[in-house]
Amino acid sequence: MVVMQLLLSFFASMLFGIIFNIPPQLLLHSGFVGMSGWTVYMLTVRSGVDSVIATFMAAFFVAFLSNAFARRYRAPATIFIVPGILPLVPGGTAFEAMRHVVINDYNAAIPLAVKAFMISGAIAMGLIFSEVVNQLVKRRH
Repeated sequence: MVVMQLLLSFFASMLFGIIFNIPPQLLLHSGFVGMSGWTVYMLTVRSGVDSVIATFMAAFFVAFLSNAFARRYRAPATIFIVPGILPLVPGGTAFEAMRHVVINDYNAAIPLAVKAFMISGAIAMGLIFSEVVNQLVKRRH
């Protein structure tokens, strides 16, 4: 099951990179970034960490790895970040929240919508914090 999730996150990120016209020689790297982010998420959730914090940690790692790949391959970091965060996006949770809204089950919709919103915010904060750390390291050197 774990291997299947890793493979699916790799191919989802890589194939999403095709949609964004990532250069073909960097597609495998963007897939690796997505798979690495999902690995961090899975490991932290399985160790008992809340999914919002696990998403933050995974997004931070995705941005950190993306910046490293951007320097290594002399490419914009967004080439790796955008497909890399794809496995972390709470699409299923948002869908379930909207489904409950449509059937007028607001008591079930609100917690799901809040969770999707918090996970989305965790992705944004992870990306921002990673960039802040990256800038602080650059200033030191």
